[in-house]
Amino acid sequence: MKNPDSGSQKAPNLVAETLKSIFTVVMVAFAVATLFTAAKPIGLFSGEFSAKLAEAVKAQETPAEQWPTATPRPKPSIGIVVGHWGDNHDPGAVCPDGLTELSINQEVATHLQQRLIAEGFDVDLLKEFDDRLVGYQALALISIHADSCTYINDVATGFKVAESRYNPRPERTARMVACLRNRYAKATGLSEHLSITADMTEYHAFDEIDEETPAVIIEIGFMNLDRQLLTQNQDIIADGIADGILCYTRNESITTDQE
Repeated sequence: MKNPDSGSQKAPNLVAETLKSIFTVVMVAFAVATLFTAAKPIGLFSGEFSAKLAEAVKAQETPAEQWPTATPRPKPSIGIVVGHWGDNHDPGAVCPDGLTELSINQEVATHLQQRLIAEGFDVDLLKEFDDRLVGYQALALISIHADSCTYINDVATGFKVAESRYNPRPERTARMVACLRNRYAKATGLSEHLSITADMTEYHAFDEIDEETPAVIIEIGFMNLDRQLLTQNQDIIADGIADGILCYTRNESITTDQE
């Protein structure tokens, strides 16, 4: 025979077991959460981590701007023919004591090269019959020579500047000649000697270089009456030539205070 109170006794027990189970689950969950919080690495979700994460994302989204490397501009070239320098053993004019035109030309050309390099040019020193003269291209070309060591008369002193008689670009070389005459006279104190010869106006290099290269030849002085200047003041001579070249390349005035 069934006990009439058995059903009513089981119901409270079931509720108690259920509440106990829920309480156990809550306690376990609380314990796990507490352990996770205690074991969380410092800074895992801190402001520092968030900032670094944001920077990384930004770097991926916006690549660093790349600037092109600047290419250096080539320097303008000047050609200097050292009169009588070469393999043909021609020293040019020779004085009784052995002083040679070639030695003077070389000294002046070396000083001139250094001055023009300092002014920002590339400078080619060329032999009298240099293979590079064929088709040579440059901003300007100048050939350096000195005049005779033989006493001619008391007025055989001074310098000469000449261009090609058959120059295809007369306006350029005419200006370069004018600049050289003006600046060289100012630097050296020499006057221009007006005895231009065919050897100057028909100088061989004029026919060899590129027709776009303006070229002149200069006789820097007489080795007799101008000997002191030519042998002791090559730097002054070089400066006079350099000033003339700069006057031409920089399009300077020829008739202002440079007179």
